[in-house]
This record gives sequence, structure tokens and C-alpha cells, in this order.
Amino acid sequence: MDAIIENLPAYWTGFRTTLQLTLVSGAIALAWGLVLAALRVSPLAPLRAFAAAYVELLRNTPLTLVFFFLVFVAPQFGVLPPLGFWTAVVALAAYTSAFVAEAVRSGINSVGIGQAEAARAIGLTFGQTLSVVILPQAVRTVIPPLINVFIALAKNTSVAAGFATVELMASGRRLATANPGDVIWILVGVAFFYLLITIPSGIVAGLVERKVAFVR
Repeated sequence: MDAIIENLPAYWTGFRTTLQLTLVSGAIALAWGLVLAALRVSPLAPLRAFAAAYVELLRNTPLTLVFFFLVFVAPQFGVLPPLGFWTAVVALAAYTSAFVAEAVRSGINSVGIGQAEAARAIGLTFGQTLSVVILPQAVRTVIPPLINVFIALAKNTSVAAGFATVELMASGRRLATANPGDVIWILVGVAFFYLLITIPSGIVAGLVERKVAFVR
């Protein structure tokens, strides 16, 4: 226990980076995921094909492999620096956006087809139908799974520890190396700080799910 208390500043540094990674990559993933979900239900076949290929590729690729691609391939084209915070953000956002897109698409599909047909009948465009008619109804079923996606994102930030990003797991690894006799307590401290993100998020997910629940 003393090992945790004595190393609180190191834990806090890692926790802050983990929280920043979660928030920044989560915001980007949400925005890009909404675009992908819209493309997946687009009336244009090439757009649907692109979004489907992207989602299926990223969902079925290990996150570590996404990191490897961005660390070793993308820098050769001058797109990203080989290592660092923003490389981790791009990898996490690209990966998570595929799951966001699927969650949003499932919510869109839960809305009756008659709603879209009625919107088209009164002259609304595809974009207007999606934003004004479909998404406001889909949000009831979309928010709880989205929160679960972001909880998974918070845990996935630990992969960045292997790519020169000093987040919570990397801080724990350094502390364990410096305190070999207190490895178990060091790991307990790491778990505790992850729980500071995931448990409140889970509580919010439960509250939101009860708030938006409705009889189908």
C-alpha cells in the first residue's frame, strides 16, 4: 500500500495521459464514426462499400497491429511522427470509430423504415431525413452501447504503453521495475486508476439506459 501512496505523482502523470487519450481519441472516433454510419446507410453504393470495408477491416484487426502500421508505415509517407501522443490518438480513434459506426448503424436500423419513407414523401433529402427524423429516434438505443465502446477505449489506451506513450500502464511498468518487491501493489494501483475511469462511465451508462428506456 505504501508503494501506491509514495508514487502517487507518477500514477497521476500516467492517469492524466490516459484520460487525455480517452477524451481526445473518443471525440475524434465519435465524429468519424457518425460519418461512417451515415455512409453505411447512404443511397450511394460506392459510399456504402467504402464504409463497410473500413468498418470490417478495423473491427477485425488487432489494435496492436493498427499501432504497428501507424508507427512503422505511416511515417514513411510523412503523415505522422513515428511515436508519441498524437500517433496513439490516431490509432485509437481509427480503431474505435469502427465500433462507434456499428453502434450508430444498429440504432438507425432500429427506427422503422416507414419513418424514412414518410420523410422522403414530404421532400426531405437523405441528410435531412437522417439528421432530423432518424437520429433523434435512434439516440435512445445508441447512447448506452456507445458508452460501453468508450469504456473499452479507456482500457485500450494501455496498448499505447508499448509505443513510447507514457500513459497509466507505462507508468505502472516503470514503477514495477523500480520497485520489484512491490509489484503486486503497483499493479493494484494501476487497476485502481483505470477503475476511476471505467466504473463512473459504467454508472453513467446504466443511468442513461434507464433514462432513455422505452416500451417498443
